[in-house]
Parts: sequence; C-alpha cells; structure tokens
Amino acid sequence: MPAPLPTAPYDPLTAEARALLFRTASYLSPAEKDELEKAVAYAFHAHDGQTRKSGEPYITHPIAVATQLAIWHMDIQGLCAGVMHDVLEDTGVTKIQMAAEFGDTIAEMVDGLSKLEKLKFDDQAEHQAESFRKLILAMTKDVRVIVVKLADRLHNMRTLGSMRPDKRRRIAKETLETYAQIANRIGLNNAYQELQDLSFQNIHPARYETLRKAMNNSRKNRRDVVGKVLRAFSQRLVAANIESKIKGREKNLYSIHQKMLAKKLRFAEVMDIYGFRVIVNNIPACYAALGALHTLYQPKPGRFKDYIAIPKSNGYQSLHTTLVGPYGLPIEVQIRTREMDAVAEGGVAGHWIYKSGENTVDQAMLHTNQWLKSILDLQASSANAIEFLEHVKVDLFPNEVYILTPKGKILTLPKGATPIDFAYAVHTDIGHKTVAARVNNTMMPLRTKLKTGDSVEIITSEHAKPNPAWLNFAVSSRARSAIRQYVKNMNRHDAIVLGESLLQKALSSLLPKDVLLSDELKEKYLNDLNDKQTSFEEVLYNVGLGHTQPASVAMHIAELAGQYFGSKVKLSPINANGQESGRVHLAECCHPIAGDPIRAVLVKDKGMIIHRDTCPTLLKTDPDHQLDAGWDSIGSQSYTLSLNIQSEDTHGLLAQMAQAISSAGADIESVDTPSRQAGTEGFIEFRFMIKTADLQQLDRIIHNLHAIPHVRKVIRG
Repeated sequence: MPAPLPTAPYDPLTAEARALLFRTASYLSPAEKDELEKAVAYAFHAHDGQTRKSGEPYITHPIAVATQLAIWHMDIQGLCAGVMHDVLEDTGVTKIQMAAEFGDTIAEMVDGLSKLEKLKFDDQAEHQAESFRKLILAMTKDVRVIVVKLADRLHNMRTLGSMRPDKRRRIAKETLETYAQIANRIGLNNAYQELQDLSFQNIHPARYETLRKAMNNSRKNRRDVVGKVLRAFSQRLVAANIESKIKGREKNLYSIHQKMLAKKLRFAEVMDIYGFRVIVNNIPACYAALGALHTLYQPKPGRFKDYIAIPKSNGYQSLHTTLVGPYGLPIEVQIRTREMDAVAEGGVAGHWIYKSGENTVDQAMLHTNQWLKSILDLQASSANAIEFLEHVKVDLFPNEVYILTPKGKILTLPKGATPIDFAYAVHTDIGHKTVAARVNNTMMPLRTKLKTGDSVEIITSEHAKPNPAWLNFAVSSRARSAIRQYVKNMNRHDAIVLGESLLQKALSSLLPKDVLLSDELKEKYLNDLNDKQTSFEEVLYNVGLGHTQPASVAMHIAELAGQYFGSKVKLSPINANGQESGRVHLAECCHPIAGDPIRAVLVKDKGMIIHRDTCPTLLKTDPDHQLDAGWDSIGSQSYTLSLNIQSEDTHGLLAQMAQAISSAGADIESVDTPSRQAGTEGFIEFRFMIKTADLQQLDRIIHNLHAIPHVRKVIRG
C-alpha cells in the first residue's frame, strides 16, 4: 500500500481527535510532526469504513491511544505505533508494506501488538494466552510495545459502555489481573490506579457507584481538614528552610474497597482516605522534610518505610510515613525528589520525559530491563502459553519482602518467598546446590515463608541437585524458571529414574500389590505401548520431565488391569487429606472438605479430582472413570468453600454473620453481596468465602447462622 494522504478532509470527530493529539504532542520536532501526520493519514485510510461499537469512526480509537502516549511523552516511533496499532490486525495491510513506509522498528512494534487471529486454537483460553505471550515477548525486544498496549487498554476501558455487561466484566477481570499489574510493575502508577478503578466499575458497578457517592460526600466534609494540613505542612517546611511542593491526593476507589474487604470496615470507618505528597530538591532534603513533619504531627509507630534506601522492584523511591493529624485522622505522607516523582508517576515512560542521565530516573528502565530478562527465562522454561501466562501473573504480584544476606546486603523477593527463592536470587548455582538454610541463625525447612527483615544463610553441597518438588513452594519467577530449566535439561537417565519413582507412587494407591507386580499386566501394557508406537522408557521420561501426569499413566494401567483381570481387580481407594499434590486435587465446583462423602475422577492432564458424591459435575462423568475415595485420618488442613446466605436486610446483619462464623473457629476470606438488587424487596443475599477444618465445624457454622433471626436460608456452594 503506498503512503496515502487524505484526499478529503477528516470527518469532524476524527479532525477533533487529531487536533488534540497534535496539541498534546507539541514537544515533537517539525520533522517528527510530519511523520506523525503521515501515520495518522495512513491509519485513517486503512480503517476507512470501520466503526466502533459506539458508532464512532474506528480511527478515533487509535488516535486517542496515541494521545495518551503523548501525555507520557512517548517518542515518535511509539506514537506512530500507537496510531497504527490495529492496522495489521484489522485491515489488509501487511507487515512488509508497513515496514516499507515507516521502517522495520515501527512495523515490529505494531506486529507485536497484533493478536494471532490467523492461527487455529483449541479454545479461547489458549488463544488469549498465545496472544499474551506474543505481546510479552515483543515487549522484551522493545519495552515501548507494552507501553502502547497499556495506552490501548486504558482507552478501551474508558469506553467500555457500549459492550454487553458480560463482556465488560470479562475484559475488566483480565485488565485487573494482568494489565493493571504490568502497569504497576513498570512503574506507570497513574495508569495502574485508573485501570484498577475502571475494572472495579465494570465488575461491581453498583458497589462502585455507592462508594463513589460516599467519596464525594466525604470530600465535602473533609475539605477543611485537608486545607488545614496543607497550610501546616507548608509553614513547617518553610520554617525549616526546605523548598518544597505539596500535593493533596485521594486514594483510588479500588484500593479503598480492598481495604474495606480486608479489614471488614464500613466506608465511614476508613480513615486514611487522603494522603499528601511532598516533593523536594534532593535526597538530603527528603530526610530533613521527614524530620520537620514528625515534629509537626506525631508519627504512627511501625508505619515508616524507606523506599529511597531500598527501592521497590519497579524503581519506585519515596519515604512513606503516617502521621496522626487533626481530629486524630491518620495522614499518609510520601516524600520524594522531583526525579523520583517522575519515575513514580511515569515509570519507564519517565525515561523519555527526563533524559538528564541521572541514575535516579534510569532506575525505572534498569529494573524494567531486569524484569524483562526474567520474563525470557520464564518463556524458556514454560511448556505452553497457558503455563507461561500463569507464571507471568504470579510474577506480577506487587507485594514484596526485604531479606538480608549474612553480609547485610538486602534482596527484594515476592511475598511468600522461601529460602529456595532467596538462594536463586543470590545466584543460580547457589540455588542448584542448596541443601539447607538458616533463617535468623536457626535451621529452618526450605519451604519456610520469609518475612521482611529475616536474615538468611544458605548451606550448599557440591553434590546437591535441584529437587523438582521445590516447584511446589518456590514463588519467584527466577527460582521457578531455573528449577524448571534444570529439570528440562536433566539427562535422560535421571528423568527416567524420577519418572519411575513418580509412577510407582501413583500406581501403588490404585492397584493391589499382587496385580501391580504381575507379569500378565506388564505384558498387556507393553503390547498397548507397542500399538501406540512408543516405549515404556519414553513414558517414564515424559513423566520425569513433567510433560505427562503420573496419575494419567497410572489410571490407564489400572484400566488395562480391569480389562484383563475382570472382577478380580478392585482399585484401591484414593486417599485425600486436603493437601493438593501433583496427583490429587480438590474440585473447585463443589469444594469438598474432610468428612464429606467423596469420589475421585480422572481428568486428562489434571490428575485425580476429588468431588463430593452429590456434585453435579461428578454425576455427569463416566462411572468407569470414577474411583472410591476417602479422607486420610492424619494431619490437619483447612478447606475453602462458599456459603450463600439469604436474609432479611437489617442493620448490623453482616456483623452478626461474621460473628457466627468466627465463633465456630473458621476464617472469613471474603464476603460479597451478589444479589442485593435481585429478588424480593427488603431481602439480601451474602456470599461468604470461608476456611474451615472439616464437616463438623461447617455444621456448627450453619447452625450458628440459622440462629440469627433474620436469616432465612444457608446454602453451601
């Protein structure tokens, strides 16, 4: 396609969008503005005749994406990629044609942003995961790809109103779980918070609207307090001869909602809605300002964090403190330099805004590059796109712990990290040779979860090797990818030995010993493998590498035994103790707990799934694929399940229900009101996710709930 220029004026909506783009991108040179004009015209003609769900010309969307990129001061190549990001996917233009007009770099960026529409996939999940993998791998080559994608997702989320409610919820859930976390990971803080709020608005619209109105009312009521604090801050800092800029800020609605759920608070009980940001000239002034403010209002103990000395993994730096302000209101304060503020607000985009060469600003790019390298490690060790997507999601969790080496160096690890994660963070070879660990000078199991401030010493042996079982508790992407890579590359003999051990464990719980060791069964199975043109050694090798579930192979052998020995073979019952393993999993559809009558079902590529014997999913499965199952008497385990409670709506009801559950010794994980607007006027439905020990404890909980006068029905999910 030749480089087209508009043969007729843009329609009014497109012209308005284009004018806003060029006003926002006023920092471009004249030559760069010409290049951007060419890209807008190219995209305008490529999308000619296409409209959005709202009826607007489709081109207004990519122009809006480029405008958001201009707000982040993206360079000309990024802006061109933004305005043409859907051209390869949605029009007849090819990558070669685009490269001829705009160069290979822009064409590669746009290609990385395009979904894999032309490939065939077994299901939607695989399609989405493969598209996501392509996007992430394109990002590892050029980080601007993900910045463009985030601008695209931000505009799509702002204009979701024309979509069906179910589609809005699906897109919002994906945004919250993945894209908001990526924005946080690369330091785009404003985009992170807006994506959270937009997702919240589309997943729980009624709850969002209620909270938004409460915030508006609170803003009016507390305006005097905010003004008083701003004046007091300014006067104290001027008196201390500290030049500063002070901003008041509100927490975003999603973070307030999460705090209300976590601490079981009503909105009126959430005190720290407002925060303040103090921006100074240099690092010494940060600490001087901290001291000055601590003499103005009393600091709350245990609420000070120094992210200047120990930056977050995305390069974020600030001092955080919480003060007891007027009327006893807690005041959260962030103190940082101008450069730190640029990184905090723009993240990796700050690399384009500030090109002073100062280390502070470049930290965002440095940390992002380190993360991208770990993503490449994950790609190398993931068996498929869905596994890769799950690993990346785990790696995106923002919570972190800070762990000390014996020499006092501080390592940043994800929340839930263990000594194994610490060992691999020090060096891959240290991780591979780990045999034990001392945590705070005490020998502790390698699966111990570390806390901020722990000191860890790793004990190694030259002859040690990684244990595949470490994958059950290692949480960092670096550790998991290194372990998987080792298992993947282990020599064939080691893999076969491991596979034999895993298969033996699976078989021993299915078949009686005399049948398992019989020559007749061995011959029958070998003949079966011969018909499939494979060998027993190859089966063991794939089991040892983790490509084949040992439970799947064991169940197939058990089926062969049943065919050969007939009624003589009774499969041993599966024992469940609530502990998830590579062989036995608890069904998420019926949430079985200790004491429930249960049965086991073999599910391809998943292993044995334990269901309650009344579960509708179980009743639909082939009885030949079901096994007897019972509960182990050893060990204690907690089980997660849901309770739906239908009740008259009355004041204090939620508190009574929470008391009824906790008094039985159970823990509440979350509570939701899925049908406040449904059903009879004056009634409400609650959905509790709880952790309980066994069926007896659940019976006590249900009894306690029925004792509340307003409760009409309690249904186990």
